[in-house]
Amino acid sequence: MADPKGFLTTGREVAETRPVADRVKDWNEVYVPGSLLPIISKQAARCMDCGIPFCHNGCPLGNLIPEWNDYAYREDWSAASERLHATNNFPEFTGRLCPAPCESACVLGINQPAVTIKNVEVSIIDKAWDTGDVKPQPPERLSGKTVAVIGSGPAGLAAAQQLTRAGHTVAVYERADRIGGLLRYGIPEFKMEKVHINRRIEQMRAEGTKFRTEIEIGRDVDAAKLRKRYDAVVIAAGATVSRDLPVPGRELNGIHFAMEYLPLANKVQEGDFVAPPITAEGKHVVVIGGGDTGADCVGTAHRQGAASVTQLEIMPRPGDDRPAGQPWPTFPMLYKVTSAHAEGGERVYSVSTTHFEGDEDGNVQFLHLVEVEFKGGKLEQKPGTERKIPAQLVTLAMGFTGTDQENGLVQQFGLALDERGNIARDADFATSVGGVYVAGDAGRGQSLIVWAIAEGRSAARGVDRFLTGVSELPAPIRPTDRSLTV
Repeated sequence: MADPKGFLTTGREVAETRPVADRVKDWNEVYVPGSLLPIISKQAARCMDCGIPFCHNGCPLGNLIPEWNDYAYREDWSAASERLHATNNFPEFTGRLCPAPCESACVLGINQPAVTIKNVEVSIIDKAWDTGDVKPQPPERLSGKTVAVIGSGPAGLAAAQQLTRAGHTVAVYERADRIGGLLRYGIPEFKMEKVHINRRIEQMRAEGTKFRTEIEIGRDVDAAKLRKRYDAVVIAAGATVSRDLPVPGRELNGIHFAMEYLPLANKVQEGDFVAPPITAEGKHVVVIGGGDTGADCVGTAHRQGAASVTQLEIMPRPGDDRPAGQPWPTFPMLYKVTSAHAEGGERVYSVSTTHFEGDEDGNVQFLHLVEVEFKGGKLEQKPGTERKIPAQLVTLAMGFTGTDQENGLVQQFGLALDERGNIARDADFATSVGGVYVAGDAGRGQSLIVWAIAEGRSAARGVDRFLTGVSELPAPIRPTDRSLTV
């Protein structure tokens, strides 16, 4: 145990953010560089090293949190990095992007603010990169087996790294022009600078993983032919079909899916554009959807110089405290203020869009909405609450409905789907087609980055066992496992 009295003597302190007026002028990460290291050892000391550490249950990776908290407290950064990487291929991703279900399950959180697990995690991995503790780990010998991984998001990258280190020859296929999937083009730069992806890709290349960009399996390469070329295939193509809003006026110009809008802003940072083809500059922006993707749209609009930003959510505003019906250690629905929300804009809850109104040129100008409430388990409109708000750019951030079936991948492989439209798999993450496995959102449905990495690691074990008859790779979750919620 780090400090037996740490949780009694030290209060929770989180990473310091840069002033709003400064950070909305650039695309750098919102946190003050280096602000965590002076405080993180004391924060790690708040960990009680519980006899039954529920943070392990909250985290699908089974991260060894009390162990690396202890090492961080003692400032043994090399040992902390080793413990961190024992269960997580990419802690710099989760330390920045995961909503931290581990903190919701922290035992200290029963009656005090939880340990800042995410901040400790990101401090350890950033220190490890700075000191050179993160090195390529190529396999000692090759198996002679080949694996194709379709998709380079967190699930695909985790599966690829695990299988490469197990000695298999792995090629990752990505339909975009750069590796990273949603990490590259779905996460704004101010949440995670892409240097963190780039150096992991270089590490994986040094280990032997091959990368093939601008190749979409199903369109550019027939999936059935790909299967014949490799001993095994891992599908980690994600759940990329955006949920639409079929209301009158949807066809107007200026209404876009979030994943049509966000990647263009990232491409500007990559140097592909001087200015994004879709921009919020000088416009009244409305973001439909109250989740993390919606918040990413809000922060992006601020940096592009929007005249106003309004975020709409059909559900009621969550409370500030854990509801009685969502007891510890479940992940509670709380009112969340992200860094993007702290930068301005309005958030409107319990409203539904009825239609859009455009000008004579077919450009959206207004969004009409109505207040709603739940009655008898059904969502009903409240009469007399209709109104319209200015809307010259609308982004639809209402989640995703499943993996892409229009590119031919599912049909060409001949894959079976489950009742939710995801690619069906067995206990080893194997699909209905021999030698073809699925990991991440393509099999689970829309989920969190930490679940994607856990799925990639678990699917890698199934593939390794299929190829060699036995596997020593870890499998932190089963396909049927779900988040710790009510």
